[in-house]
Amino acid sequence: QVQLEESGGGSVQTGGSLRLSCRASGVPFSQHCMAWFRQRPGEERQALAAIDTDGSISDGDSTAGRFDISRDKVKNILFLQMRNLRPEDTGMYYCAAVRMPHTWRPPGRLHVSDYNIWGRGTQVTVSS
Repeated sequence: QVQLEESGGGSVQTGGSLRLSCRASGVPFSQHCMAWFRQRPGEERQALAAIDTDGSISDGDSTAGRFDISRDKVKNILFLQMRNLRPEDTGMYYCAAVRMPHTWRPPGRLHVSDYNIWGRGTQVTVSS
C-alpha cells in the first residue's frame, strides 16, 4: 500500500525549531523523488525542498536557508528540519513523492503538479 504519513507539526514561537517527519510506505526512496510543500491559508501549495533518488537536493525560494531536507533510506523516513521559524511559516506541511524517471515541469522537482503521491499534512503554527 502506498502511503505517506507526516508528523512533527505543532505550535512554536518565533525563532523556534521543528523537525517534521514523513513515513513512507510502498514508496522506496531509491525509486521516488521526495519533497516537502507548504500551504498557507488561502494560498496555493508551495514547494520547500526536494530530494531526488541520488540524494541531490533542490531548495525552494521561500526557505532562505532555514529549512533542510534529509532522509533515512533504511527506515524510509523523510525529514524537514526547520529553524528560526517565523509567523509566515504557519501553514499545513505536506510530504509528496513521484516515481522516477519523470519529466519535470520548470523549475524542476519543485512544481506541485509533478507529484502524484501525497500525505495528509501536518499543521505548523508559529506565534509572534
